[in-house]
Amino acid sequence: MLSKREAMQKPECHGDAQLRNRVTGNCDQRTSSSAQIKHGTTVQRSKSSSSTSSPESTRKVHPRPSDKLNPKTINPFGEQSRAPSAFAAIYSKGGIPCRLVHGSVKHRLQWESPPENLPFDPLLITLAEGLRETKHPYTFVSKEGFRELLLVQGAPEKAVPLLPRLIPVLKAALVHSDDEVFERGLNALVQLSVVVGPSLNDHLKHLLTSLSKRLRDRRFKEPVTSALQKLELHGGSGSLLIIKSKIPTYCSICC
Repeated sequence: MLSKREAMQKPECHGDAQLRNRVTGNCDQRTSSSAQIKHGTTVQRSKSSSSTSSPESTRKVHPRPSDKLNPKTINPFGEQSRAPSAFAAIYSKGGIPCRLVHGSVKHRLQWESPPENLPFDPLLITLAEGLRETKHPYTFVSKEGFRELLLVQGAPEKAVPLLPRLIPVLKAALVHSDDEVFERGLNALVQLSVVVGPSLNDHLKHLLTSLSKRLRDRRFKEPVTSALQKLELHGGSGSLLIIKSKIPTYCSICC
């Protein structure tokens, strides 16, 4: 028989044991969960480290010289992969017999030989194609070279036979989205009309559609109108009929 005091203490011990078990169990669970988290973090870091140090990723950070020769590593839309234009390629190879001379006030062209001794075919057409360039020095070389070549003695006889090939090239400049390209094409057309005169009338209708569209833009209304008047002046009465057929609102210089 247990004494009364011992009987009272025994249930208390049993309750304390249960409480300790629950506390210990919770601690074990927390310890286990913490260990699992640490283990998962360690594994994740290990995977990340291994992927970072993989040969493939190393090549991306430090590309090999041979990657430049691999078409898969070349951005087809990158600036370095764009081939130069036909005019730029010809100019860089010395196909244009003149060079740009930078002056303190303005630039000028230095011809390798007198322009009057140069064949217009294909030089004049090549310079006309360069009017569509948008980068220096090609923009200056093409427009100034075209102008100076048309100023030489005997230019009309050399330029008229080239009109069927020149007109499509000038049209490409007149329909270009770049405003400066359009202006260069417009100036070149006027310069050509001064030289070839009425011979341009047979080809004029192919150029008037683009000029008519630019007339709707207030920025170009004045220069286009001035160009049309010069085309009429050098083309004679026949040019007026052609211009009016395509641009009915045009007012003749004779008005």
